[in-house]
Amino acid sequence: MAPGAGEKCVMKIFVLHENAAWVEPLRKALAERSLPFEEWFLDEGRVDLASAPPAGVFYNRMSASSHTRGHRYAPEMTSLVLAWLEGHGRRVVNTSRALRLELSKVAQYEALKACHIHTPRTVAAVGRQATVEAAEAFAPGPILLKPNRGGTGHGVRLFQTIEALRDHVLGDAFEAPIDGVSLVQEYVRAPEPYITRAEFIGGRFFYAVRVDTSDGFELCPADACQVNDRPKFTITGAIDSALLGKYEAFLAANGIEIGGIEFIADETGRVFTYDVNTNTNYNADAEARAKRSGMGEIARFLGDELARLASPRDGALRLAG
Repeated sequence: MAPGAGEKCVMKIFVLHENAAWVEPLRKALAERSLPFEEWFLDEGRVDLASAPPAGVFYNRMSASSHTRGHRYAPEMTSLVLAWLEGHGRRVVNTSRALRLELSKVAQYEALKACHIHTPRTVAAVGRQATVEAAEAFAPGPILLKPNRGGTGHGVRLFQTIEALRDHVLGDAFEAPIDGVSLVQEYVRAPEPYITRAEFIGGRFFYAVRVDTSDGFELCPADACQVNDRPKFTITGAIDSALLGKYEAFLAANGIEIGGIEFIADETGRVFTYDVNTNTNYNADAEARAKRSGMGEIARFLGDELARLASPRDGALRLAG
């Protein structure tokens, strides 16, 4: 839809997205709680900057991988919508700062390092020859190649040698990243083939999930992404308290209230954080086994925020924009 002034007298939860399948579990959770909500499908559209946005809570679920579903300019559309909402002081969950980090791993890594969080050694490059030259710093390999604007593991490749990467990048099979930026990154060798993803809702830790990487790097947990029956996701307990404190400080500093942070430990136990996903999804089977519900908790959080906006004490000030 094209965002407009809407029904100013009716406060709602607005879900901003470009993938209807990923929103289905959230629809169900919101409906179960009888929460008023509306979806804004932000692929194409228009925004009248002379109008004021409707009242409510706006949850940004834009994904860096939107171009893989034919929605090339969905992030740009979302960026202008968020600017409009924030300009009018609306309550936005996952702000324009969060969107910037969703769309750039370079921006993610610099923001993570600012919060004293270790990231893998990475060289960013534009152009095939520059990408090959970047790889030479990691000789003899193995080495990872990934897009700066990725999502769901799309485009992530592991090469055992620099020569293998060179042949791929200079060959016909190479797919240029959507923003033109390739990342050449050190391969962190874990003692076991898994990574951990810490999930946060309302800026606070919700649970951690162990993800089996035996089959590769496409680690999307949504039901729509599953291609076999073997469990890949297992919900686990807490993570290291010092790391957790750094993660929560990072999220607060960057306008991220709902998201997942992925990390891996090498053979010495050193932890490297390599991805932040602000369009987080949850695996239904893993949640059923653990009796947890990420979308249920998100619905509760959004409902609480909506109720807080409507409270006589501070709601009038927040809706005056």
